[in-house]
Amino acid sequence: MPDDSAAARAAAEEESAFSHPPVDPDVSSAYGDHPDQVIDFYAPRSELPAGVPAPLVVVLHGGAWRAPYDRRHITPFADYLARRGFAVANVEYRRGALLPGQDASGGPAGGPASGPVAGRWPDTFDDVAAALDALPGLVRDALPQADPRRTVITGHSAGGHLALWAAARHVLPPDSGWRVDRPPPLRGVVALAPIADFTMAEKLGVCGGASLQLLGGEDHFASRQPYADPALLLPTGIATTLVQGRTDDVVPQAVAEAYADAAAKAGEVVGVTLLEDVGHFPLIDPAADACAVVAEEIAQLAW
Repeated sequence: MPDDSAAARAAAEEESAFSHPPVDPDVSSAYGDHPDQVIDFYAPRSELPAGVPAPLVVVLHGGAWRAPYDRRHITPFADYLARRGFAVANVEYRRGALLPGQDASGGPAGGPASGPVAGRWPDTFDDVAAALDALPGLVRDALPQADPRRTVITGHSAGGHLALWAAARHVLPPDSGWRVDRPPPLRGVVALAPIADFTMAEKLGVCGGASLQLLGGEDHFASRQPYADPALLLPTGIATTLVQGRTDDVVPQAVAEAYADAAAKAGEVVGVTLLEDVGHFPLIDPAADACAVVAEEIAQLAW
């Protein structure tokens, strides 16, 4: 259990990250018929040398794959990256449905509720795969100043899991409908406090057993884990960096370390950037120094 000072610091970090007003995109494009199948695009805000296209950063938001947490909360981070000269694609996807007795915030509505379910199987994965497949065509129209050849995927928390998973579709089991024949054309992945190893995440009770819920509960966890757990989808052959706060009590450092260990056993080196006195939310908070570290990690892969 965190002490009072650690809990107060974590609360202050979360408050700061969520204090920024949402930033509207320059344009939005649908990649499917469902209202959540949409990508918001942000044009680069800073000038690049004439004729030099901007690297494209694909952002996958977190929120434990749960319905109350949509892409709006990460739009200040998307805007921050755009102001650093990146073209940005902020991807929405279907998340867990509300349980009976809940309102839109996930709280009780006239009756007890245990919290929104994390994710939808297979919808959450269907959407991320479809969004990434549709992205090259959509970005040509939405952000002509972007260079899809310099694409980096980043994601925070549950979105960090989805970023790692999206980069590993070519090593999915052969019977997976999400599998692709070759590695995706990415410069790399920068996963921010990702739920990157489901076995460790469940051992630690991360986000109230969210990864167990994502896979459909105990009856399905073992059979679906090989199709969904990034720690089992290695090596990818794609440059990967994890950025992790040492004082993160939402997705603890041990989860990132478990993924890095699994990668090493598979013969792949994964970078792990550990930030002192940083919790879960400063990684996506434009007001935090940690956010500048994230942007630099993305830049190192994108350029």
